[in-house]
Amino acid sequence: MYPADDWEGSEKRLRDFLLFRIGGVPRYLEERGHPRLRMRHMPFVIGERERDRWLELMVAAMDETSVPAEARLWLEPFFRQVADFMRNQPEG
Repeated sequence: MYPADDWEGSEKRLRDFLLFRIGGVPRYLEERGHPRLRMRHMPFVIGERERDRWLELMVAAMDETSVPAEARLWLEPFFRQVADFMRNQPEG
């Protein structure tokens, strides 16, 4: 979904966004302003399939990095909410 030459940038933006939402680290706001996630992702087609794949990848990343169960209790619902919010295509 992201341009091949922007992987590092996309990883940094996701990391900074999560640090902002979870820990209040202001770097994301300082560098990019208000998240405006739907607006920033509007150029990408995000339907159910893309939502589900992103969630699958986030769960796999948490498994791979051994995110503690206590953190997953908060992260998994948060990821589901964000992923569904980002959809810009109708169901079906």
